[in-house]
Amino acid sequence: MTGPRLGFLGVGWIGRNRMEALLAAGAQAVAIADPSPENLAAALQAAPSATPLASLEAMLKLDLDGIVIATPSALHAAQAIEALNAGMAVFCQKPLGRSGDEVDRVLDAARRSDRTIGVDLSYRNTAAIQPIRAMIRAGELGSIYGIDLTFHNAYGPDKAWFYDPALAGGGCLMDLGIHLIDLALWTLDFPAVRSARGRLMAAGAPLRDRTTQVEDYVVAEILLESGAPIRIACSWRLPAGREAVISAEFYGTQGGAALQNISGSFYDFASYRHMGTSSQTLVAPPDDWGGRAAVAWAARLVRDPGYDRQSDKLLTVARLIDDIYASAETGASIDLLQLGVVGI
Repeated sequence: MTGPRLGFLGVGWIGRNRMEALLAAGAQAVAIADPSPENLAAALQAAPSATPLASLEAMLKLDLDGIVIATPSALHAAQAIEALNAGMAVFCQKPLGRSGDEVDRVLDAARRSDRTIGVDLSYRNTAAIQPIRAMIRAGELGSIYGIDLTFHNAYGPDKAWFYDPALAGGGCLMDLGIHLIDLALWTLDFPAVRSARGRLMAAGAPLRDRTTQVEDYVVAEILLESGAPIRIACSWRLPAGREAVISAEFYGTQGGAALQNISGSFYDFASYRHMGTSSQTLVAPPDDWGGRAAVAWAARLVRDPGYDRQSDKLLTVARLIDDIYASAETGASIDLLQLGVVGI
């Protein structure tokens, strides 16, 4: 891949990791901005020819093809809109916005500027999920009637802003559940949705006030128009006996398939096809998948920098997260048929 010329806004651990993946794929780091001198120094070691800058505003004055955003969640939507309005493509850490309305505004800016936008929904890019998606799309598992996804984390985030509802927009649902919802819908080719409901916990008790607390344990169900339920569970600081429990299981009338992390790893995944009591391994680690979403975005930017209508699906996921939060507050399902948004 030749070019593109990129600016990197936020180069903590994950921002720097994505920058290094993009550099390895041929992208150019033209400018870097981060309020932390330590983060900036570490990033400049990886990209010594990049210009260190103090702000996004300074970055937008340069001749760039795109901006890679890895800042706190509360900043994502406004920064993405500013970059898009300046005519630059955007790749952003998740969530793109703290609500469906924020995501909607970002996508509107992307359409008006006709620039491609990507979000780091990285589990789509694991090698282990690819054969599962292909089998489901080909009908090899028959009619899918059950989907279970899990992301339990023995740790909580190490930055204070994650626990501030105003800055983060939510807790483990916003941090981890977004991956599960996106992975399920993407694997199934975004089927029509009938309803969503959820239960949120914080410190072992039902979450009472989203303005003062964020959730650390969530169980939610998304009911597809077909009648099939997608069940998700995610958590921070769960005493699960290992660092992480991550899985995505799909059950159909002609068999099942599953992605699972290996030995509690955050990075190593295998996938299997199940037939009755027998199981066949489809993909096993190792697999260096972390930066693939960013690299795929950059490749599209080179090939076609215009807005990709598939990005509309980002709003589908954001609205469902809104619905799960809303249902947890009321104790009732959010019926998308009544709201007139089936198939979003």
